[in-house]
Amino acid sequence: MYFFEALNNQIAIRDEIMNANQLSSCFCTNDVSACRDFYQKYFGAKITFDCGWYLNMDVGSQGASIQFMEPQGDMPAYGGAGVTLNFHVDDVNVEHKRLMEAGLSEAMPLEDHPWGDRGFSVMDPIGNSVYIYSDREPSEEFQQYFKS
Repeated sequence: MYFFEALNNQIAIRDEIMNANQLSSCFCTNDVSACRDFYQKYFGAKITFDCGWYLNMDVGSQGASIQFMEPQGDMPAYGGAGVTLNFHVDDVNVEHKRLMEAGLSEAMPLEDHPWGDRGFSVMDPIGNSVYIYSDREPSEEFQQYFKS
């Protein structure tokens, strides 16, 4: 992959890229404890670091993690809109039944989608949409968009 940069009105091509080893999301919130409880209870998240104001949790067995932290200094707290966390699972029907029986409410109902999944969503304590899904065969309309 190449990146372009302007140097003295010329374009130089560099073949350097960042080699990220992991990507995770950190949400600045005044309610770290509610997030801790939610992700532990409903998603089996394992705490890997918790100093009270900063929390790191592993979710699942594939290296996914999520962090929550209290605002530091002038840092604003997350407003809880416009973020969806996608959880890919082996059997979305099993997860739907489990989470509904545990007392969560659907934000979006369990349904098949033509782009190639079956899923539903719930809301976490700070307003994130948590989308849980399993793969399905996409409709013919959406097959053209998949890249190998």
